[in-house]
Amino acid sequence: MGWGPLAQRLQTRDAGLRSAADAAVFDADGAVGDDKERKPPLLRAVFISDVHLGTPGCQAKALLAFLKAHPCERLYLVGDIIDGWQLRRRWYWPQSHNDVVQKVLRAARKGCRVIFVPGNHDEFARHFVGHHFGGVEVVEEAVHVTADGRRLWVTHGDLYDGVVQYARWLAYLGDTLYELALRLNRHFNSWRALLGLPYWSLSQYLKHRVKSAVSFITRFEEALAREARRRGMDGVVCGHIHRPEMRDIGGILYCNDGDWVESLSALLEHKDGRLEIVHWAARAEAVSTRAS
Repeated sequence: MGWGPLAQRLQTRDAGLRSAADAAVFDADGAVGDDKERKPPLLRAVFISDVHLGTPGCQAKALLAFLKAHPCERLYLVGDIIDGWQLRRRWYWPQSHNDVVQKVLRAARKGCRVIFVPGNHDEFARHFVGHHFGGVEVVEEAVHVTADGRRLWVTHGDLYDGVVQYARWLAYLGDTLYELALRLNRHFNSWRALLGLPYWSLSQYLKHRVKSAVSFITRFEEALAREARRRGMDGVVCGHIHRPEMRDIGGILYCNDGDWVESLSALLEHKDGRLEIVHWAARAEAVSTRAS
């Protein structure tokens, strides 16, 4: 199935994503019922990426809880929101994934500016760059100016990954192996839950301790920082490698908002321009502990 038919299927499948043309018919008080009262934006901007809707590994319920708790003026969807690679192989679209889409569309209708920068897993959406669907702007890349005047280049980052660009067969193979690792991770965390232990990413732990993976991550981060400097930016916000990070690289602020498969993380901009990486699993666990 090519990207055109896949995009059409994503738009029309009755149990799946109602995007673009269907956005206007969503009930503002629809399936996600506890979102009825409009909350004032607490944040200037929220950046999320690598949600991978359409895969069993997507932590959609956690993301929905995060979005409800973090109303914002601007929501940046920094690529790999929908996993077209996996949906081409096998259709998987539970209600929780549809709830996330409804939440985003509802936020757009209520005044949040939603900006979608496609990645390699949802590259079919790059055919729609320059269009607005359901209040969501689809762009190739973006520039975000913080409250304190810093200019941040926003890109998914796959264009600076040599494997994706020049050895796509290897990227697909790596994606299959990664899915196997995530399946192991799900079983591992099911066991932890039975013991009353919080979520912990085994796959993330292993990835960060493999020397070649660490070397790849470093090269990726440095390549993005160099390009941001070349463009005259103060920093870059990206995703792609599923590693949340915020650090200075040669005078350029490098921000990776992480993912909603392993890290359950996002980048936030507060009203004063302060940037923060939030790890939702840890924060939700802390709130739950205080409540009990």
